[in-house]
Amino acid sequence: MFTEIVEAEGHLVDSQILSKIMDRVIECGAAYEILDFHLGRTNDEISRLKMRVNAPSQESLEKTLEELVELGCYETEIASVTTRPAEADRVVPDDFYSTTNHRTFARHQGQWLEVAKQRMDAVIVISNEGETVRAECRKLRDVRQGDQIVCGAHGVRIQPEFKERDRLGFAFMSNDISSERRSETAVRKIAELMRQVKTENGKIVFVAGPVVVHTGGTRPFCDIIRKGYVDALLAGNALAVHDIEHVLYGTSLGVDLEHGVPMEEGHKNHMRAINAINRHGSIKGAVESGLLKFGVMYECVQRDVPFVLAGSIRDDGPLPDTEMDLIKAQEKYAEQLVGAKMVICLSSMLHSIGVGNMTPSWVRMVCVDINPAVVTKLSDRGSAQTVGVVTDVGTFLTLLAQHLS
Repeated sequence: MFTEIVEAEGHLVDSQILSKIMDRVIECGAAYEILDFHLGRTNDEISRLKMRVNAPSQESLEKTLEELVELGCYETEIASVTTRPAEADRVVPDDFYSTTNHRTFARHQGQWLEVAKQRMDAVIVISNEGETVRAECRKLRDVRQGDQIVCGAHGVRIQPEFKERDRLGFAFMSNDISSERRSETAVRKIAELMRQVKTENGKIVFVAGPVVVHTGGTRPFCDIIRKGYVDALLAGNALAVHDIEHVLYGTSLGVDLEHGVPMEEGHKNHMRAINAINRHGSIKGAVESGLLKFGVMYECVQRDVPFVLAGSIRDDGPLPDTEMDLIKAQEKYAEQLVGAKMVICLSSMLHSIGVGNMTPSWVRMVCVDINPAVVTKLSDRGSAQTVGVVTDVGTFLTLLAQHLS
């Protein structure tokens, strides 16, 4: 048998990490032997685990250890990370370590380096800046020939996010996703958390789809922006187009939002809205000229709330503010997410998943959608810190604005 002793610490029991560790060992075809376990006896005291992993082959042992690293396990005999140079731009060794969104440390030259720019689906690059050694996450597209890439899981340590016991009762909502949960209770707790974040001068980023406009959420969302709870807005071309269509023509997708009936020739209103903005050169230009007098984009411009509109192949127009270069759009999203303490996603599956990939696990995420599958998909793709609220976005924003008053 090939063996290795690993350790883990934290709130292992109530965060269900202990059972996940045991399950993962068995799934990998190995076996575990608990050598020592200390159970935390109070709310604040952490638990500690020491465990021997037995595997039938070295290959199986390595695979098991890599899986356990993602759950916060680390080897008792701590070795430094293995690094190898990138053979070409955007090309790394085949056994590169692929990052998660959890806080990560790399052991190098006898010291633990906290990995900067934490995000999932990246590699870790070790670099020297003078006498300073740094470790940071880097997307494959940003790797350059000769960069020192961390390979394998040896010397890598992850600090998973444990269930918080003092989170305004907020953590209870992450246990399951159900349309039967009372939305008002969830919204009240989200409003409490938002107030707490702002009290601590934290940053709140909203990710929004055009459903905000379709469901009548424009007015309460504008109210939330005016109250200072939106520090950045990440969206696609459609949100801005339909918001502007609503301002100029009272419709969204050609439907009168006041009476819920299609307008004559309403199908071309979104194109008329794009044309009007093109005439002024930008959304800001339309606001400064007096063309836009209210709406989500108007409030963002008036209150200097940065917004990024990421384009896609299906976009009409697009608006002159929309970034159609996908890589540039991703980079602009990532810039606005730096320092965020909370992210709220409003019915935009693709943009929400994209933001989830860029966001560290210690940033609180809320995903609001009428379709529970969207919330589940975001959580399943690695953003396990996501709290799901299954409800109509317009209703959610109306309740949220009321609780923030």
